[in-house]
Amino acid sequence: MQPILDVVTILCIGLMIGAEFTVSAFINPILQQLGASAQAHATQLFARKLGAIMPFWYALSLLLLIAETIIAWHAPGMAFLVSASAIWVAVIVFTLMFLVPINNRIANAESGAFTPALRRQHTQWDILHRGRVLALSVAMICMLVGIRM
Repeated sequence: MQPILDVVTILCIGLMIGAEFTVSAFINPILQQLGASAQAHATQLFARKLGAIMPFWYALSLLLLIAETIIAWHAPGMAFLVSASAIWVAVIVFTLMFLVPINNRIANAESGAFTPALRRQHTQWDILHRGRVLALSVAMICMLVGIRM
């Protein structure tokens, strides 16, 4: 049972970090090269789609991390799993406090083109998002070390 949980957790978290990295490294730079109207429309579509699925993906990842931590409670890697779970919780709180409000403003903007204020908010979101990707990567490294010990 434990190896199956390990594989599912690695896949769930790894794919999510990959998706988040893709947004930062590929999607947003391409969006910035589009004309104002196309950029606004595409960014709103991404914000809506990812804003709808990511909360469930984050929650599932956290539940899997918690399950890993509980199962390994007295194992040598437990401290790493607790750290991974704590980082994940901190990222969720950070996301809810800072990134979700910006995402919602962008997703629900009525204008067909990005206003300078929306562009600044999108740039701010992208900078904060990069920090989130880094934190998630550290959490995954902790998780991998924890399940390997």
